[in-house]
Amino acid sequence: MLAKPRPLDHIPEVEDGVAAKAAGLDALYGHLKPIEVIERAASELFHDEIAAVSSFGADSAVLLHMIAKIDRTLPVIFLDTGKHFEETLGYRDALVADFGLTNIQVIKPEDAALDRIDPTGNLHQSDTDTCCNVRKVEPLARGVAPFRAWFTGRKRFQASTRAALPVFEAVGPRIRINPLARWTTSDQADYMRAHALRENPLVAYGYLSIGCFPCTQPVQPGEDARSGRWAGHAKTECGIHLSGLEKSLTDASL
Repeated sequence: MLAKPRPLDHIPEVEDGVAAKAAGLDALYGHLKPIEVIERAASELFHDEIAAVSSFGADSAVLLHMIAKIDRTLPVIFLDTGKHFEETLGYRDALVADFGLTNIQVIKPEDAALDRIDPTGNLHQSDTDTCCNVRKVEPLARGVAPFRAWFTGRKRFQASTRAALPVFEAVGPRIRINPLARWTTSDQADYMRAHALRENPLVAYGYLSIGCFPCTQPVQPGEDARSGRWAGHAKTECGIHLSGLEKSLTDASL
């Protein structure tokens, strides 16, 4: 019996081609202003095949405001981990109303996976990586699977692990776009003020990077914006921006 052919986007040669395409796009358009990157990607490069991923955290308003200027119907994926601050959920709803966004797609962990892997809801206390995998990485892989590309609000200044962040990068067979990669803290603050954007209420209490409430603390003076995430653990990323997501995105089950 002949083997069942794999979908085209799971062939390694195709993924290599996507990596080359991402590098080419970064060379061509990575120098553009963020809103120009968004417009070019949404209107031309990936028309009707692109989404945005937003945590509705400390820095989320800028990217979403720019997206709303270009296309309020563009899909915005929000990972509801079941462990968010109530302030984050309220902020999400407020920004959606402020910007008139009409296509928020809430993605949740699978109930069966939670029952199997985290039945007590306390996995974060003993295994933060597995907790993030079941609550963030796998759900996001499902969320972006229908699209060829997606936007994030990541920036180089946020952490040393993001210091070389490109504007366009390959993730398996798809392309992730970071329009704000080159922005500084001053750029961010200036834009927020210029457009009178609503701030996540947790920022006033020192939460400069906001994830799930059990694993997020206020940032101490002099530390980078993500130092309050998984404090006390040798962990700086939840995994949705690392190779674990790439593996999920190239899994034949998607």
